[in-house]
Amino acid sequence: MERMFARMALLALAAAPIGARVTTAGVIRGIVHVSSAHVSAPSALHAYPGHANALPGAAADPRGAPTDAVVYVESLPAGTDAAVPRGTAMPQLAQKGQRFVPRVLPVAVGTTVDFPNMDPIFHNVFSLSPVKRFDLGRYPRGHSKRVTFATPGLVNVFCDIHSSMAAYVLVLPHHAFAQPDSDGAFTLPDLPSGRYVLHVWHPDAPEATRSVDVPAAGDVSLEVTL
Repeated sequence: MERMFARMALLALAAAPIGARVTTAGVIRGIVHVSSAHVSAPSALHAYPGHANALPGAAADPRGAPTDAVVYVESLPAGTDAAVPRGTAMPQLAQKGQRFVPRVLPVAVGTTVDFPNMDPIFHNVFSLSPVKRFDLGRYPRGHSKRVTFATPGLVNVFCDIHSSMAAYVLVLPHHAFAQPDSDGAFTLPDLPSGRYVLHVWHPDAPEATRSVDVPAAGDVSLEVTL
C-alpha cells in the first residue's frame, strides 16, 4: 500500500497551477456492501468500573460497518484537485466512550487533525506507523492536541492506556474521496470526464478496485462488495 501511495503522491505533485478549474464534470456514486464474513457487533470490554482508567459500559468497535469504508480515486487530472470541494472545519479524531470517533478518518495530505479527549478519564494518542510517528502523551478531558499529516499512506492510531482503542487515518494525495453512510451509499465530488481507478478501502476487508469511466456530465453508478 505504501508504494501505491508514493506513486499517487508523485502524480499529485505534477499538478498544474492552482487556478485550474473543472469545466465539465461527472459524478461517481454507488453502494458499498460489506460481506457478513467481515461484520461483527460491538462487544463489551468488561472493564472494572472502579478503575480510574476505565469507563463502565465501554464497548469495543463493531467490525464491518459501511461507514468505515473510504472510497477514492487513485489519481486526478493535473491541476484539478484545487477545484474539488472540501470542508472548512478541522477534522477531529476524538477520544469518546473509550473509543476513537470516528474509527476511520480519511484526510488529504497536509491536513492537520485535532485529537480532543471527551472522556472523564485520561487517554493517550500515539502511532508507530512509518507514514507518521507521534506520541501525544496522556491528557485529560477537555484537552486536545493536533497532528499534521504530510505524507500519503495509512496511519494506525492507538491509546497506550486502553489496548482496545484503535483508529485509522488514511492520508490521501488529493480531496477526491468519500465515506459511505450507514446504508453504504456514497457520492464522490465532481470529476472531469475520463477513466479513473476507483479504490474502496476498509480496515476489516480486502481492498477493492474498479475501473470507472466518468462522463462529461451526469452520473455513473456502481455497487462494490467487499
